[in-house]
Amino acid sequence: MKLLVVESPSKAKTINKYLGKDYTVVASVGHVRDLPKSNRNAIDIEGGFVPRYEVSPGKEKVIREISALAKKADEIYLATDPDREGEAIAWHVADACRIKDPRRVLFYEITKSGVETALREPRPLDENLRRAQEARRILDRLVGYDLSGLIWKKVRYGLSAGRVQSPALHIIAEREREITAFIPEIYSVFSAECSTKGSGTLTLLHTTKPRPQSEREAVLKETEAILSIAREQDWEVVDVKETEALRHPSPPFTTSTLQQSASSRLGMSPSRTMRVAQKLYEAGHITYMRTDSVTLSSDAIADIAAEVKKSFGENYLETRQFKTKSKNAQEAHEAVRPTDFGTIPKLAGEEQKLYSLIRTRAIASQMKSAQLLRTKVTANTVDRTLPDFTATGSRLTFDGWLALDKAARSDDIELPEAKTGEALTLKDITVEEKRTEPPKRYSEAGLVKELEKRGIGRPSTYASIIKTIIDRGYVEKEGRSLKATETGDVVDSFLSEHFPDVVSDTLTADMENKLDEIARGEREYAKTLGDFYTPFAKEVKEKDKSTGKATHLGEADAAHVCPKCGSSMVIKLGRSGKFLSCAKYPECDGALTIEGNVIEGPKATGEKCPECGGDLVERTGRYGKFVSCGNYPKCKYIKKDDPANPMNGTGVKCPVCKEGEMVEKKGRFGIFYACSNYPKCRHAIKAKPTGKLCDLCGSLMMEGTKTIPDRCSSKTCPNHNPHKLQKS
Repeated sequence: MKLLVVESPSKAKTINKYLGKDYTVVASVGHVRDLPKSNRNAIDIEGGFVPRYEVSPGKEKVIREISALAKKADEIYLATDPDREGEAIAWHVADACRIKDPRRVLFYEITKSGVETALREPRPLDENLRRAQEARRILDRLVGYDLSGLIWKKVRYGLSAGRVQSPALHIIAEREREITAFIPEIYSVFSAECSTKGSGTLTLLHTTKPRPQSEREAVLKETEAILSIAREQDWEVVDVKETEALRHPSPPFTTSTLQQSASSRLGMSPSRTMRVAQKLYEAGHITYMRTDSVTLSSDAIADIAAEVKKSFGENYLETRQFKTKSKNAQEAHEAVRPTDFGTIPKLAGEEQKLYSLIRTRAIASQMKSAQLLRTKVTANTVDRTLPDFTATGSRLTFDGWLALDKAARSDDIELPEAKTGEALTLKDITVEEKRTEPPKRYSEAGLVKELEKRGIGRPSTYASIIKTIIDRGYVEKEGRSLKATETGDVVDSFLSEHFPDVVSDTLTADMENKLDEIARGEREYAKTLGDFYTPFAKEVKEKDKSTGKATHLGEADAAHVCPKCGSSMVIKLGRSGKFLSCAKYPECDGALTIEGNVIEGPKATGEKCPECGGDLVERTGRYGKFVSCGNYPKCKYIKKDDPANPMNGTGVKCPVCKEGEMVEKKGRFGIFYACSNYPKCRHAIKAKPTGKLCDLCGSLMMEGTKTIPDRCSSKTCPNHNPHKLQKS
């Protein structure tokens, strides 16, 4: 019996179709071991940065199963993904299951021929690749824990920082500061409608240079002068230029360009793109999707050529091999492409859209360039007293690869025939005053492109980098744009001031190169980590002693005074963002919230506190607005949710205290339902109560979903999991 270990159950299922009864295919379901969550004793730094791995929760059964099968197997193949992460998973499986001399196979495509070819060409485990992945993991752990611990003390508890995420956050935060500091300038756009001898109409444009808004009067005078001359003088064509141009097809997808195109064309986030691509790969529809190579195999080029001839004809075919620009690209990998160009699989939803995008890009790369004719007409008054006005147009003379990728086409702009020296008749001229725009925020596609350009991270890490800074609350999405939050801005400002190397492109890119050198066996593992971490750890300790709290963000405008004592206020960072705090805190806890650009204090409701007689006020907290006593913290009364409110009450009596009503609440993990008599009664359940009681235990029943029927709210009741109860 031959044992083949992969990391994904779906991948195992696909491979099983291609192998005979001699093979047993099992999945490790990702990593089987990892560093412990606690940083204490996770890494032996003095011993040479030796990690102390532990079995991941729930993976004990997987290890026992693989170990048992390995003892019976004549040959053992480890076929995890063909990259550093896959090499690490294979090593962990071999080490944890005590497999000696396993055979490592690399599946760049999950097809019958791809699997059979890989099994004919096994190799030993690559210690250099594994060590490179281990170095990255340890480096990220050490830097992340040390920086996060410092940020907890100096900024706010619960925040964190990372070796690669911090430079990504810095890129976004810097762009936000550029936008805030941007001072718009004014400029004018003139549009002249002129008719030619052939009764055609030319729309000629002229744009003035941007000037400060303080010079607006001078700009208006200049505008009036241009309009006056344009209307009084005769016009003619000064020059006509026609140039032939080519639009070349793009190379087939790498991981980075796939994420960028999927974001801009399909609106898919990088993390979503990689999840869908993983499914396509494991199902055998595309080659391995983590690659920075743009090369195609000779067989793939031949298959594409046959498809182009069949669909478009010989005239559209132009085979070419693209050169990978990245010096550290793994040329053994191909670009991302379909495994079979002759047939299109029947897929649905996002899988179909992404597959079509990959297929179109790969085939188009082997088609002829599109040919265009670009025309530029320049016009002016006969005596040349105006700045030149121009009209540009273009038309497709041969569509080439655009015959396939129609979404990449732009509309033809046909200009009427005109000749140099030809008289023009001005029909109308208008002017529009505009302002220069600040630089645009990065989209996810734009950030991926910028990370790749600066050498931050690697193709397999772009999606997780973006997801991490969004999940941490450092960055938020506004439409397709990424914007640094107030918390993200404060964290980046702290790191930029005290750890400029951590957020710099140079250090991060340099470390990526060193990790690549470890992967090639050209650099020593322990020395590389020591050279970086020793001075870094020392710097963290020094900054811990020398820096103060970073939540104090400066003095507030003198117009805003403390609503309690009338003292001046300072800007601070809280869990909900920036707010104004009394400068005398903690002696005085007066505060004002900042909603957008509006600063607000507690709003009086006109009601009296039932406990102390003080005024009830409306405040803004982590989970929205609420009403409490204005004498807080002396009186901590908070008005409970009104059960009579149909948006809040459920009409279901609390089964514990028999007095309160189960009402809708919002907590850190979302919506839940609790007794309105809180804190006297703390009964709470996860889903909306139905009003019925469980037949088995008498607890409240909760509403189900499309796939799960109504269920008991008690976790100890068998009826809490209806599916499990039905099976038993």
